[in-house]
Amino acid sequence: MIQKNLPQHVAIIMDGNGRWAKQHGLPRIEGHRRGAEAVKRCLKAAQANGVTHLTLYAFSVENWNRPQDEVDALMNLLDRFLREQLPELMKRQIRLRVIGRYRELPESIQARLREAEAATQHFEVYTLGLALNYGSRTEIVDAARAIAEAARIGDLDPADLDYGTLREYLYTGEMPDPDLVIRTSGESRLSNFLLLQSAYAEIYLSRVLWPDFDEAEFKNALSEYASRERRYGKTAEQLVPSTNLTHP
Repeated sequence: MIQKNLPQHVAIIMDGNGRWAKQHGLPRIEGHRRGAEAVKRCLKAAQANGVTHLTLYAFSVENWNRPQDEVDALMNLLDRFLREQLPELMKRQIRLRVIGRYRELPESIQARLREAEAATQHFEVYTLGLALNYGSRTEIVDAARAIAEAARIGDLDPADLDYGTLREYLYTGEMPDPDLVIRTSGESRLSNFLLLQSAYAEIYLSRVLWPDFDEAEFKNALSEYASRERRYGKTAEQLVPSTNLTHP
């Protein structure tokens, strides 16, 4: 049964693949492979529980600093995931949106991403966001450059700039800001992920390593979210509808 007070947009920092592999005496790439299986479970859990937008932190701008063989293996896993999951996305009517500087990824990956985005672009209810070669600071820099250019050519008056306008220049401009950010593996960092968009998001820290993340843990996060009071700077009293009726 779908819970009440659900987040519309859940964003997840998928952490713990390497530690999972180490705990099981397996190479790191096996941890990443099992992590890809967890992505499939999580996507199904999100849709089954009424979450319309799911964004996953798949590859950060800092991940290029990892050993080259691990980066190559991650790209191969991504290629395989996209190839295998496109029919599933089509079947379940889920739109794929890629955020980040993904044009710096290998050309074969870019081609897969363009194909998947084009094939699913007409779906309107459910969206899977993949953050690839993503970093919030680079996103803000790119947005600032675009805004400066729009102002230079006269398409934007800087005096009219507010967050609503700024967010149109972010990679996530077509998506709602996340209501809930989940981080797995017991760590408590945002790791340069959706920093502006998550300004008022609830945060759920899971001790589960990402390859073990399943629907039960996803529902735990949703239940925790539903139990919280989101005030947006208001007092608790302001959120309670008044019961004082004024009669003429």
